[in-house]
Amino acid sequence: MVSARAEHLGSGLLHQGCRPDPNQFIGVFAQNRPEWIISELACYTYSMVVVPLYDTLGPDAIRFIINTAEISTVICDKVEKAQVLLGNVERKMTPCLHRIVLMDAFDSALVEHAAGCGVHVQALKEVEAVGREHYRKPIPPAPDDLSIVCFTSGTTGNPKGVMLTHGNVVADFAGFLKVTDTVISPNQDDCLISFLPLAHMFERLIESVVYCHGGRIGFYQGDIRLLSDDMKALQPTIFPVVPRLLNRMYDKIFSQANTPLKRWLLNFAAKRKGAEVSSGIIRNDSIWDKIFFSKIQASLGGKLRMIITGAAPTSPTVLGFLRAALGCQVYEAYGQTECTAGCTYTTPGDWTQGHVGAPLPCNLIKLVDVPDKNYFASKGEGEICVKGPNVFKGYLKDPERTAETLDAEGWLHTGDIGKWLPNGTLKIIDRKKHIFKLAQGEYISPEKIESIYIRSEPVAQLYIHGDSLQSCLVGIVVPDPEVMPQWAKKKGLLGTYKDLCKNTELKKAILEDLVHLGKASGLHSFEQVKNIYVHNEQFSIENGLLTPTLKAKRSELKEYFKNKIEKLYSNISM
Repeated sequence: MVSARAEHLGSGLLHQGCRPDPNQFIGVFAQNRPEWIISELACYTYSMVVVPLYDTLGPDAIRFIINTAEISTVICDKVEKAQVLLGNVERKMTPCLHRIVLMDAFDSALVEHAAGCGVHVQALKEVEAVGREHYRKPIPPAPDDLSIVCFTSGTTGNPKGVMLTHGNVVADFAGFLKVTDTVISPNQDDCLISFLPLAHMFERLIESVVYCHGGRIGFYQGDIRLLSDDMKALQPTIFPVVPRLLNRMYDKIFSQANTPLKRWLLNFAAKRKGAEVSSGIIRNDSIWDKIFFSKIQASLGGKLRMIITGAAPTSPTVLGFLRAALGCQVYEAYGQTECTAGCTYTTPGDWTQGHVGAPLPCNLIKLVDVPDKNYFASKGEGEICVKGPNVFKGYLKDPERTAETLDAEGWLHTGDIGKWLPNGTLKIIDRKKHIFKLAQGEYISPEKIESIYIRSEPVAQLYIHGDSLQSCLVGIVVPDPEVMPQWAKKKGLLGTYKDLCKNTELKKAILEDLVHLGKASGLHSFEQVKNIYVHNEQFSIENGLLTPTLKAKRSELKEYFKNKIEKLYSNISM
């Protein structure tokens, strides 16, 4: 059924002017749903290239992608997205776009509007019908042909179009297939819930691995706020997530333990189950599950046995706790779109925390010196570099940034600082990028400091700021709306979330907690913040302070809080 629909859709696109050519780019602008996969397969079946679009990139980025890739045809899901695309054409911002194929139903008014802009609008089923009538035999691509161009949202500048070949995708897929062959199998009757964006390689790669192991994919409704309902209905066994969601699950569990006794008992239960996990026993039918953890397990469908997380390192504390509380395996992957998706993965049976697993069998990893930050490969520390058939061919029409990332020997320079652990696993310890000097000459890595401070119980998000004109650091802190009020109450501070955010005593308490964490983690005094502003609104994709992969947009944060930062520094000097 899926294969036939893909061939019909591909044949229909070819009959209407698309070329079976690795220079033929087809945009896909949709939420996760079966038609996304069918559209993707249609392109691959006839040697065309998929270019995912997603609205969280923002209108400027969407226009940039369409023009850079010279996309003439976009397959999208909703009328609203078609209207966005037509608005760009109408304003002569994307003159190359001539065809929109819609998954959802639409009316004649949209067709007329599009015709007035010189764009032809069709239903997906109509194109499939054309393809059935004018069927073409598949025209499979070669391994070195382009498969997909994934535009990654940088924290600064225009997005970069990562060019991945079919060989790249198959290599990375084969690596994941190998390391999961003992934990995913047809007799497990596995089911994965698809809600992380299909526009990103991590989700599509994991889904492909599940298909090949004989599993099924269920798609969420499209509203992340209803994900819990979708989990209960679908009862998935495999759950790919990002660390941010794991952190919220962790906070939610602890927020329900609202007395010292309950919190002590919860920690005790987690330690007892954690001891089982360390010895290789993972289950959800212990006495501790019945007393403490069954409700959270039921809220995730009750059948979960495997969580896969990536995109950013996960706190060892959170990872260890959730392995125990959820009674399921939690695997961590590390990688970038530039190496297709992943280059390391947790080895099945290794339930230690604080690392991102061992290298996948499809790639090599080496660490190279970063002398400015005192990291040396001879000491087992340095910038993580990846080489193998899963490493990308470069950025679309951007040789300068390609040369900055991919060296002459084919090594991908990730910008992440890693450390080899004695058991052969890799630990992410720092970032090479976003380094600046303070006025007295010390090098600062704000992301390293943020990764320590984020462990503070009341803190949900934060941004560390400094520059070469200042002698110290300041920070913007966003407390967790669910956790902070209870944390404040223990310190004798009462009030609503917004009122507490304005409370100078709360600010003082959070600052003390951050500094305490910094000392415990070995931060130098010049790496500690000297003042903070407590902000009551989350950084988000919608307000432009996070990228679609939930990374901080540092330049936007700097500009957004410019006045607050100036005030923080002026108060220090007083």
